[in-house]
Formats: sequence, C-alpha cells, structure tokens
Amino acid sequence: MTKTIVLIHGAWLNSRSWEAFKARYEAKGFTVLTPDWPHDDRSPAELRRAPDPQLAKTGQKAIIDHFERIIRALPEEPILIGHSLGGVFTQHLLDRGCGVAGVAINPAPTPGVPLGPHAIVSALPVFSDLFSWKKAKVMSRRFFETRFAQTAPKDRVAELYDRYIVPTAGRVYWDGVTGASGRIRWDNPDRAPLLLIGGELDLIADASMTRAIHRKQTRAPSRTDLKIFEGRSHWTCMDAGWETVADYALDWAVANGRRSRA
Repeated sequence: MTKTIVLIHGAWLNSRSWEAFKARYEAKGFTVLTPDWPHDDRSPAELRRAPDPQLAKTGQKAIIDHFERIIRALPEEPILIGHSLGGVFTQHLLDRGCGVAGVAINPAPTPGVPLGPHAIVSALPVFSDLFSWKKAKVMSRRFFETRFAQTAPKDRVAELYDRYIVPTAGRVYWDGVTGASGRIRWDNPDRAPLLLIGGELDLIADASMTRAIHRKQTRAPSRTDLKIFEGRSHWTCMDAGWETVADYALDWAVANGRRSRA
C-alpha cells in the first residue's frame, strides 16, 4: 500500500488548514504533501493583505491541472484527501486516473448534483456581486462565525479567522455553475475507491448534497462509501474531535485503496 498522501484544501483556506492532519499522518509514517492552490502559497495574513493579482484569474480547471501535475510527478500513487472544493477536485482527479483511493470531506457543489438549500444561501455573498467572477473575494468575519465555522468556540473565532482564512477567486464559484471544471464520469470503470464524508450541521455543503454525490458515484464499479458525522459542521477538519474524522478517512483509504500502479 502507498505511504504517500496528498491533502487538497478548499476555497477560503490554504495549506495551513491541513497542519493538524499533516502532523497526525506523518506520525503514522506517511509522507504527506499539502500543496497550495496556485497563487495561495503565502501566509493567510499576507494573502489577505495583498492577494496575488493572478488569483482572481484562476479557475477550477487550472487548479485541478496543477494538482494532477504534482501527483503524476510523485514516485508512487498517493491517497487523495480533499476538503470542500478540494473534495470536488479529489473526485475530478480520481476520474482522471490519479490516486489509489480518494476521500472527499464535506464536498462542495459538484457538477451534476443539485445544490442544497444551505449551499445556495452560502453562495449568495459571491453571486450577489455580478463582477465577482473576476475578483479575489474575502470572507467576512460574520460569515465565518455563523456559517463556515459556526461550531467553533466563540472565544476563538477571531483567532481562527486570522490564522486560516484567505481570499479566494470568485471565478471558482462561477465555474461550478457553468461547468467550466468539466464533467465527472460517474460510471468510470477505472476510478479508484472513494469515501464521501459529510457533516450533519454543514451550512456550506449540505449533507443531503453529499448523499446525492454518493448516489451518483455508486455508478462506478469500484467501492464507494458514505459517512455522515453527526454534530459536525464544515469546519470539521479543525473543530474539536477532528482526530476522529482524520483517522476514519485514513483508515478507510488504507483498507480499501487499490495497489499503486507506479
């Protein structure tokens, strides 16, 4: 079985968001890569203060291509674990033949799957700005506290926002609506095993959407499983009890991953 893991972050976050997962998996003997999206490779404070102008021009396909290049250059095929939009990218990368197993945690809206009501409400701050497709947007502190990480301790919200939140390209939202990221072949006979993890209290990517993605993905012949964690929000990879999610994801991938073809 592979000893390499690639962690793929979602919108509004960068590789720092994986710091706890990375340390935990490395302690188990894995080589763990946490690549940033293009133009996201600085500290969150620096990115908020002066986002790279190229960030606003970066769409989903360019990000998926970026990760594919990294993965194909590795000496062995990795386990892929993505959160939020990173969970969507994980599905695209599996569809392209990358990875021995994939885990999509709180996957964001995925092509071919209807939006849940929470996802619609959470997308309004981006879509209400008709020019957001060519801007780098910044999440408000109020949105972070009430929708993105509503289960985080209230006395730590400001600290968590400052440590982790980065600007993101409005274009990645519009790409999700227009299908610019491309389709996913639900019945792909070559797709590696996939686990979908949802959160009961997720106000960004409804658990109902995760279930719908699971139903689509079960058209493929490879193993496709679903786990909905009760009482967990979109902030599940950093909220209290994140270790349970991290271990469940890795244990499943190790138990069900296919043999590396590298």
